Amino acid sequence: MPFAIIPFLLLIIPVMEIAVFIAVGNLIGLWPTLGLVVLTAVIGSVLLRRQGIGTLARIQAEMQAGRVPARELVDGVMILAAGILLLTPGLVTDTIGFLLFVPGVRGTIRRVISQRVVVMAKGTTSRGFGPGGTGHQRPQGPRQGGPDVVDLSGEDYRRHPDPSSPWHGSEDDKGEPPRTLH
Repeated sequence: MPFAIIPFLLLIIPVMEIAVFIAVGNLIGLWPTLGLVVLTAVIGSVLLRRQGIGTLARIQAEMQAGRVPARELVDGVMILAAGILLLTPGLVTDTIGFLLFVPGVRGTIRRVISQRVVVMAKGTTSRGFGPGGTGHQRPQGPRQGGPDVVDLSGEDYRRHPDPSSPWHGSEDDKGEPPRTLH
């Protein structure tokens, strides 16, 4: 989502909330509308607690099994967003929040995101994620597509000056390019 759409959303969402409040208030009355907003906040906090604890348990299980819990982390972020939307007063945000609690909706969003995002774990080794090799196994042989990445530690990287480079100078110039006067 481009960042240029954010100001538009900051304007349109409150306007939609006001319009829906007025329409629902005219349909069922003021107090039932306010009661509905409070009820959705209570239900949202219960759902956030229940599904959030379940997601945390799945994250821990994946990590103990030596896998990166990518799917569970994305679900956790969507569940957190759902809880925030349900605690925010408004019927439009409540509807979006309740939809994010539905696993099928989260799965669809996750598929759309996964088609657009490439995640590379820092610290991967040939044995998997981290120094102990506790993640996905790297495929052996040439990679198919994707960016070429060379991961070097500080000890592996060395700078060798190229004598034919126009930027190569004497040792006393401290790596600065030679100055030429015209």
